[in-house]
Amino acid sequence: MATLRYTNPVVPGFYPDPSVIRVGEDYYMAASSFEYMPGLPIFHSRNLTDWRQIGHALNRRSQIDLSTRKSSEGIYAPTLRYHQGVFYLITTDVMGIGNFYITSVNPAGPWSDPICIRYGNIDPSLLLDDDGKVYVTVQSGADAESHIIQYEIDITTGQALTEPIAIAHGDGGVWTEGPHLYHIGSHYYLLCACGGTGRDHRILVYRAERPYGPFERMTEPMLTHNALPAHPIQNTGHAELVEDTRGDWWAFFLGVRPVVDIEPVADRLEAVEPQAEVPPSYSVLGRETFLAPVRWTTDGWPTADNNAGTVQLHMSVDRQPFSLAEQARPPASAPLAPAKRHSWRDDFGGQRLDFRWAAPRRLCEACISLEARPGWLTLIGNRHTLLDEAPSVFLGTRLRHHQIAVRSRLYFQPQHEGEEAGLAVRLNEHGHFTLGIRRDGEGNMLTVVVSVADQGKRTEWVSVPLAAPDIPSGEGMELRILSDAYHFALSYAVRPGNWVPLATVPAFVISSESNGGFTGALIGMYAVSTVAVDEPVSVAATPAYFQYFSYDGLDYISHISQT
Repeated sequence: MATLRYTNPVVPGFYPDPSVIRVGEDYYMAASSFEYMPGLPIFHSRNLTDWRQIGHALNRRSQIDLSTRKSSEGIYAPTLRYHQGVFYLITTDVMGIGNFYITSVNPAGPWSDPICIRYGNIDPSLLLDDDGKVYVTVQSGADAESHIIQYEIDITTGQALTEPIAIAHGDGGVWTEGPHLYHIGSHYYLLCACGGTGRDHRILVYRAERPYGPFERMTEPMLTHNALPAHPIQNTGHAELVEDTRGDWWAFFLGVRPVVDIEPVADRLEAVEPQAEVPPSYSVLGRETFLAPVRWTTDGWPTADNNAGTVQLHMSVDRQPFSLAEQARPPASAPLAPAKRHSWRDDFGGQRLDFRWAAPRRLCEACISLEARPGWLTLIGNRHTLLDEAPSVFLGTRLRHHQIAVRSRLYFQPQHEGEEAGLAVRLNEHGHFTLGIRRDGEGNMLTVVVSVADQGKRTEWVSVPLAAPDIPSGEGMELRILSDAYHFALSYAVRPGNWVPLATVPAFVISSESNGGFTGALIGMYAVSTVAVDEPVSVAATPAYFQYFSYDGLDYISHISQT
């Protein structure tokens, strides 16, 4: 026996609804992605705590087209499964094609086109049972009437073989959802989320001797922090059970790390329209993936943390040690994007975008390119701004730390009035802010501008005239965004190191507590062109070139150790 030490969340940033499987000594995870493309990020680990992204399951328009999805629509909670050499991934395209699954022989891809299935609302799950039967377990109904139904399908075609049967109705709370059915020993275990994905979130467990029940429910939640308002991990729910190579059990689940704004100050409200109040606590990172040890009671129920507060940010767990091979990471040259690093930098020198990057609704190859100017990322704006429920030109990476320092060098000489490009932090259409360069009016005058959207209303906070000759020819200017968890400080420099502060934006603007939705915030680069009237892009739009993007996370580096 050894003491395993690790840091939660094991996958920081907006990667909710984790679904995790073990195949031999390898672990794979999929997470929700909502309106972002590529969709359904896939991760790999050898020790449950160090995760590296290996691709996306949805990366072609022939698979899915999210162009018309609103924020927090699109791809909801997936379930990842493996059976006889094939990986299966089942999910929901909300306000789109509904429930479907895709397949692959390699979790890194490519994945098949969708096979749609008939019944259910959201959160479908698969059990490929020992006798060859395949069960779809899925949420149905809404709010207090939400419940779990189940039916069988032909896994080769998706055709329903039975009519759905209701098997679980929750514990009286709202939104019984996120089901997973497991065949463990002589029993079938059903995990569900309940209470909604806010502070009352919890994980329920049922068991039965047969796949359709009757199911009995464990009297207390397997995991919840709904009675611990001061705990640093909140909204815990939507869990997946995994048995490791040593026979120990673990739960992966979503949660949030809220910032508690103890002393709200006036500058956090300045120029935010309509005049807003600072939420008592909020999270700009969104719902993240956490890990907890599972212990089985003497009468056969899995337990983790029912308001005991044992699941913490820093964990010490008495468990069988992982082997050195399981701890080892792939070499630095391996084409895998680290899921969690304190610092990273993209110099845009590769042939494809790093797996960290995502775009709202559609990754437009005509608008986003690594080839137009080698060694730079080229963005060509279209007419859509970040206020529009449309495929705007924004390429972002998930915020993973409360304290960050992000820098980029932008070369942009807009030729048309209203063209704009720069850095942005995006929660959704209702909440975001930008730091960019814009051409205003005729002549040779550019403007460095900061704009903030709150409650869907955009306000220009700062505009600083800047003569084009002030920018060194061909070099552009640097943009910087710093965060201390409560504020984002925006600045620019036309000469190295000569930073000019522009504005301080309150962090709550990009929290779901203020502006709704199920996602966390992304930070990245954007471009807009008012002359781009044709879809997807007009050749008249001025390209924006980004030489690099650097991200420094100042919270912590998650790791595992053994003593």
